[in-house]
Amino acid sequence: MKKISDIAPGVLKKFRAGCVIPAQPLALDASRRFSPVHQRALCRYYIDAGAGGIAVGVHSTQFEIRNPEIGLFEPVLRQTSEFIDEWCEKRGTNILKVGGVCGRTAQAGREAEFEAAAGYDCVLLSLAAMKSASVEELLEHCRRVAAIIPVIGFYLQPDVGGRVLPFEFWREFMEIDNVLAVKMAPFNRYRTLDVVRAAAETGREVTLYTGNDDNLLIDLLTPYCFNGREIRILGGLLGHWCVWTKRAVELLDEVHALVASGGAVPMEMLARNVRITDSNAALFDPRNGFRGCIPGIHEILHRQGLLPGIWCLNPDETLSPGQSAEIDRVCRDYPELTDDDFVTAHIGDWLR
Repeated sequence: MKKISDIAPGVLKKFRAGCVIPAQPLALDASRRFSPVHQRALCRYYIDAGAGGIAVGVHSTQFEIRNPEIGLFEPVLRQTSEFIDEWCEKRGTNILKVGGVCGRTAQAGREAEFEAAAGYDCVLLSLAAMKSASVEELLEHCRRVAAIIPVIGFYLQPDVGGRVLPFEFWREFMEIDNVLAVKMAPFNRYRTLDVVRAAAETGREVTLYTGNDDNLLIDLLTPYCFNGREIRILGGLLGHWCVWTKRAVELLDEVHALVASGGAVPMEMLARNVRITDSNAALFDPRNGFRGCIPGIHEILHRQGLLPGIWCLNPDETLSPGQSAEIDRVCRDYPELTDDDFVTAHIGDWLR
């Protein structure tokens, strides 16, 4: 069993303080075969950009890697773990390695065992396969996985495969041993508050991370007060932050400095939240039910040279009509959100 105390102290301290954790995409070539060179380049990019962790085997990595006929789950996660270790050693740093875990209990247990053995520190636990399970069944499922490796709970919005999880679930989830954190991505204020309130009421050390791409800056700036206790969302584990990652790190540093100062939130921050949400809409394609969200991420990384194309394992998964023009618009209107200059300066080292 891996425990929270097994995570390197410096890595755990940074995670507890709040950091940027990109949800890593899957690098494919024109034949839709895994491209280790580009997967490795993405790892190097995120580490050099200042990310405090990388999440692999999650939605952005494409759930199809688990299909037996594709057979990429173990090769991608094993090699990515090695790529992270290799570059961290070269750079004299260390980051949190997060593996994605899906499926019902038997599958989730197998994936957790594999990821623990492959060097991952913790897992992001999806409950999307448990749509008909009762609250108690869900909790027992989470306990079984947490008995293998530290768990980050995951509130995934129903529009992309998640389910509504009541306050009662989150209140009990916070009490499970070996729960490290919760990533909140219900894209819903009421449901986000359920998680924050549950964390406040238990008082346990469960770190809150936002996955609400539609409101991420406000999530990070807001003090939440329940039962006389103030609690904050400290970092982000986001598909959105797997692009323009250098700017995401700078943004989070700015938020942390502002919160530490006790100063008022500048109006410019509120305006910036709108710009970030608008750019996310172009990338994640909510107007088409998020069908273009993974190709939208790929499009930015392809334009920067970090991916050879925008291909997905599913040939039908591509940009929606008009999405490329929307990406053009936000890149033109919000150049301060991009990190093209940083990528251009270093991409030669990352692809070497």
